[in-house]
Amino acid sequence: MARTFISSFTLLLLVLALAGAAHAQAGPPFITDDPDTPGNKHWEINLGWIGDRNPYEGNYQVPDFDINYGLGDRIQLKYEVPIAIHELRGGYDNAGVYTPPSAATVDVGLGESLLGIKWRFYEHKPKAAPPPKEAEAEGEAPEANFSIGTYPQLSLNNPTSSVSRNVVPPGPQFLLPLESNARIGPIRVDGEIGYWFTNQHVPQSWIRGLVIGHEFSKKMEAYLELHDQQDANTVGGAHKQRETTLGAGGRQSLNRENTFLLMLMAGRSFQRVVSGNGQPSWIAYVGVQILLGPKEKNNQVEQKIPDESGKK
Repeated sequence: MARTFISSFTLLLLVLALAGAAHAQAGPPFITDDPDTPGNKHWEINLGWIGDRNPYEGNYQVPDFDINYGLGDRIQLKYEVPIAIHELRGGYDNAGVYTPPSAATVDVGLGESLLGIKWRFYEHKPKAAPPPKEAEAEGEAPEANFSIGTYPQLSLNNPTSSVSRNVVPPGPQFLLPLESNARIGPIRVDGEIGYWFTNQHVPQSWIRGLVIGHEFSKKMEAYLELHDQQDANTVGGAHKQRETTLGAGGRQSLNRENTFLLMLMAGRSFQRVVSGNGQPSWIAYVGVQILLGPKEKNNQVEQKIPDESGKK
């Protein structure tokens, strides 16, 4: 059953990678990412409060600082670091070792630094009919109907005691994903598949993500997310862990310029949740997104309005 699910999910993501794409919005508050970048000389700053909890333990970022910069129209530079909390609640871990609830602990420290470079290496814009007058008046270029990219990310431990106190896992770790967008009528879709290359202390794992939703206006959008992360190997006799979640969330602009947005997402595993199997009782993201950068120039030449005599 599990293999059938994995094969079907992977096949669906590959189909999406070959479908028509558009400006769908994955990324924060969702786990799945997309090929979109902030734009040349534009900043995207995400400040989020993130939680992921199962019967045995909980991991939280309070807050998570995610800073992104557009280098040209197709490249994004990223630096992310959280204040991390690890909560040991007690019960059986993934190796079957029992910890009594009386020995539960909560540890706080600086999380891992995550460095990334996103590259949207291909996009295609349709040769469509002339844009509507509204879009023409605003100087908007037609959206790409196909785009695909990659987003390599390197996770490094900071020189603190966070690893020794089990706040974060030992590094380094390296993620290599493939991402794509798609538009099916009014529905926006993102797909991502990737692999975490780790060290001898941390299992390597596959990630797969799918985000489907709709942009109701330039100020509000809502999506559903299906995300799966599964260990590819085991470490120290532990059982393979898996986290398969279904979440819902979106973004709402809080100002007129659409540069300050509220982001929300909540979900949980739709598989059996027990101590030791890694499936979360709940996941959540609450945060804000700040967009900074030069204002887009109107490409349209201003037309002079003729007066009553016919002169301009």
